[in-house]
Amino acid sequence: MRENSDTMNAYVAAFEGFEASLNGGASSSLHTRRREAITRLREDGLPTARFESWKHTNPAPMTRNCYAPVGVPGKLRAANIEPFVAADVEGPLLVFTDGRFVPDLSRVEALPAGVRIHSLCDASAVEEQVLSANLAAHTLGENSGFAALNTAFVRDGAVVVIGAERVLDEPVQILHVCTGQPGLTTPRTLVLAGAGSHVSVAETFAGMAPGAGTLTASVAEIVVDAGAVVEHCRIHLHGAESFHAGTVHVTEEEGSRFTAHTFCLAGRLVREDVHTVLGGEKIESTLNGLCLPDGEDHVDNYTTIEHAAPDCTSHELYKGVVCGKARSVFRGKIHVHRVAQKTDAYQSNQNLLMSDDAEINSKPQLEIYADDVKCSHGSTTGQLDAGALFYLRTRGVGLHEARRVLTRAFAGELVDRLQHGGIRAHVDALVSARLDDVLADPEGGGGG
Repeated sequence: MRENSDTMNAYVAAFEGFEASLNGGASSSLHTRRREAITRLREDGLPTARFESWKHTNPAPMTRNCYAPVGVPGKLRAANIEPFVAADVEGPLLVFTDGRFVPDLSRVEALPAGVRIHSLCDASAVEEQVLSANLAAHTLGENSGFAALNTAFVRDGAVVVIGAERVLDEPVQILHVCTGQPGLTTPRTLVLAGAGSHVSVAETFAGMAPGAGTLTASVAEIVVDAGAVVEHCRIHLHGAESFHAGTVHVTEEEGSRFTAHTFCLAGRLVREDVHTVLGGEKIESTLNGLCLPDGEDHVDNYTTIEHAAPDCTSHELYKGVVCGKARSVFRGKIHVHRVAQKTDAYQSNQNLLMSDDAEINSKPQLEIYADDVKCSHGSTTGQLDAGALFYLRTRGVGLHEARRVLTRAFAGELVDRLQHGGIRAHVDALVSARLDDVLADPEGGGGG
């Protein structure tokens, strides 16, 4: 069948070794999910360039070879994680290195009543019913390939359970660090927000080394019960040569509010699939994204918003600042089911080309089967406004600084949408530093 059949055979063999290393864990309900996932992976394979959903991104660098799971994780010290953690946020923190939980660098003590936060390994012993009902229940049936790869080889991850009507004032920070060891890591996050609850979760994927020969296949499953409010942020700070294939699946119930933010700031090839299902009435759902690829980086944001119930609202804004010879892909679909009357949906993709060699592919889509809706979408791609540059230069601002001011303002709209001040300040500093780097490089489009 498939162009990657040899890779599949290698993954099946690797799974047998992985299963043997679990020391009795193969009898758990979690491992039942793993076996289901390796079966699905063997049957469906990994995506190829022939897949319509991968039309503008060749997945071959991530699929032509088997990435064996990283064995012994690298060592981390507190100083290693400081650049990747929001300093002014005092809430829970879970740190993982090469896919393994690091309790000494984490803080999950003194949680409010009704709030439970565990590593997946710890949760397996005390949250059996929760995990059995939710883990991989939303993504296993999707033909993503990489989600099945994650589930088959998942070893650890973050589990956040917020009881009904509970409010967690400080965000939960989840940090996944790759130390640069070649191989596969499979970060997993499960967030269950009970009815009427409030929670914010910020995930960061960071690389301590260039990361050649590394593949991260991540999955986040988020369940937002009736009336709950959830904010989810993903920050990509991968090594310069690393690959990431991520899946975020969100299930939203009546009267809930969900907001997602994706910041792709570093990594050779980053693909992020976000799929949210609006399954009840009067839901508000927002997807935000910003990518800043440079050099020969490639970023692909693929989003799907399913309006599966009446009287819901969704808004989506993704922006790209593309430098050097980098490439950005955006494909977003709003799917309005026949029953989803009175849908109000808006989607926009806006991009800046900062060099002659940069490339952008943008395809916003509307698929509408209801007749009483208000839906719109749009896409713009261009260079910095010549009139605005001229205005700043006539007031004594140099060309380089003028470009930086305008680019920072363009990107800042997405940063400003973050709701928690500590996370917003942290991301603002990361985005500013990234822009300084790419705009200082004449090949990145920042030269005079």
